[in-house]
Amino acid sequence: MLNRMEMVRIFCAAAESGSFREAATRLGISPQGVTRAVQALEAELGEPLFHRNTRQVHITAFGQGYAQEARAALEHFDALFRSHRSEPELSGRIGITAPQTIGRHYLIPFLQPLMAAHPNLQFHLRLEDQMTDSVEAQIDIGIRVGLIRDRRYVAKALAPVPMDVVASPELIDRTGVPSSIQALDACPLSALIDQRNGRPWPWLFADGQSFSPRQPVLICDDADTELEAILSGVCFGQIPSYLTSPFVRSGRLVRVLDDLASPPWDLFIYRPQQGPVPRRVRLVFDHLTNAFQDPQRFPCS
Repeated sequence: MLNRMEMVRIFCAAAESGSFREAATRLGISPQGVTRAVQALEAELGEPLFHRNTRQVHITAFGQGYAQEARAALEHFDALFRSHRSEPELSGRIGITAPQTIGRHYLIPFLQPLMAAHPNLQFHLRLEDQMTDSVEAQIDIGIRVGLIRDRRYVAKALAPVPMDVVASPELIDRTGVPSSIQALDACPLSALIDQRNGRPWPWLFADGQSFSPRQPVLICDDADTELEAILSGVCFGQIPSYLTSPFVRSGRLVRVLDDLASPPWDLFIYRPQQGPVPRRVRLVFDHLTNAFQDPQRFPCS
């Protein structure tokens, strides 16, 4: 039989995770243990905390209010112990993988406060555009754009990632604004090589339409180099919005064909499911989640 404090802790983990399975992984217990704890707490309170069916759970309005009170109570309870003992210094290796452009532009700025606060943490970064084998590369946390179907991972969507067709104002003054996908063929274009197969990535548009530049003026396998060429007025290109947004806001780039834009992809953070989550990994996972969900720090529009 669980005591009331344990039931409340398990409930709070479920409320924060959004799923009983992820809460179980986070706590190192079975999903059935989470279900039993929530049911026992609901019996104690006489109110449902979650709406549940065979596929998903949603916290109730009562559960949301109770979660706020419960977190405050748990924080006060834990503070009684923190005030009388010092927390052990976080240390050890954390393996992180991310696409190259996200790693170059965002990971170090996002991780820098943790590096300063916890100098004994050792960050191992693997910047690759394809999924990295988490066991072979000893990956604790991954960042990816697109779907993550592998059930070995706990994945959480962070932000939408639109794909923008952009050019410099100077190039648009020379060529005009393309009015259709077909009109792109008359413009100088870039093509980015997929490093996995050596072929150019197609440009994606609404209703499942795609476009492949027939005679691009620039072909390269590095998104930063492609972006530099676009900024220099060499060509039009299709680039993820987290790279283009700062330049669109400053006026150095102009978006075109917005009415034909494809649905945005999703940026995910993920970690392996098996085993308990070390405190250092949980800290970095939560820190990166907050950073990538902040539109001021990770612009996607």
